[in-house]
Amino acid sequence: MLDKFNREINYLRVSITDRCNLHCRYCRPKEGISLQGHDDILRYEEIIRIVSVAVKMGLVKVRVTGGEPLVRRGFVNFIAELKNIDGLQDISLTTNGILLEEFAQGIIDAGISRINISLDSLNKDKYSHITNGGDLDAVLRGIARAEEVGFSPIKINTVAIKGFNDDEALDFVRLAVDKPFQVRFIELMRVGQQTNLDDVGDYMPTSQLIDRIKKKYELEPIKNKKKRSDGPARIFKIKGGRGEIGFINPVSDHFCSTCNRLRLTSDGKLRVCLLNEKEVDLKKALRENCNDAELEKLFWDAVLLKPKQHDLICTENTLKKCRNMSAIGG
Repeated sequence: MLDKFNREINYLRVSITDRCNLHCRYCRPKEGISLQGHDDILRYEEIIRIVSVAVKMGLVKVRVTGGEPLVRRGFVNFIAELKNIDGLQDISLTTNGILLEEFAQGIIDAGISRINISLDSLNKDKYSHITNGGDLDAVLRGIARAEEVGFSPIKINTVAIKGFNDDEALDFVRLAVDKPFQVRFIELMRVGQQTNLDDVGDYMPTSQLIDRIKKKYELEPIKNKKKRSDGPARIFKIKGGRGEIGFINPVSDHFCSTCNRLRLTSDGKLRVCLLNEKEVDLKKALRENCNDAELEKLFWDAVLLKPKQHDLICTENTLKKCRNMSAIGG
């Protein structure tokens, strides 16, 4: 599928729930959110149908997100069904890792090929603070279990927050020195009614982290990325290390010109961009018994609505009108 700007759209991020067993401060507002009811979210069979139609249109890659996807019942069987869709080449998962120790074997057996784990601090107290009570040890056990069952690569996603975890940058790099992990630093995006970071920290460009890391480690840029799954990340090999580090810069150096994705929210909206409020309602069509041709047309509607670039350059007031990250899918 080609959009108006000649970008090939072949990747769908699928949020299967807005529920989560953490309450990360950059994801949900102070006052919390109204969770969707059971009938408000897409049923697994509806998601399977949507993905099946999209694959016939050229979709090759799906990432399953939440909220926290592992909290939804029947998750492993759902992944096995996704895996059975002919033509779908890649299924990956983003998780906070809290339940990963329990689920790692089941999800790799079901067909998940790659895994990203969100981890914003290696300090127990700071991790508990940013997540509102999360257990760092549970995440570390989950990462160890994921490595044990054979996930490769294991990617660690760390949101860089000035005044909160920027002093841990070298600790995270050491993870990628000692282990065959890819640690990726992501710039903070204030999306939606995010007023929950006042006592935590603020945005910083990843260029500041790169400068700091280069004083300690020799970094080698990875140039030939054609057969890799790095997405928009700038990836570096660490001299003498087993893993890699990466930097994702949606604010300081956006990658909109190469965007290849759409997002399916848990309540059935096909969202054209993380930072744009245009959505196409697939759930309504499905529950009115649309046929596959009608579903295809809705996909094309979304593809042709994709903007040239995101709205993160807009004012703070504009951003506060957006859905919160937990409602969109991380």
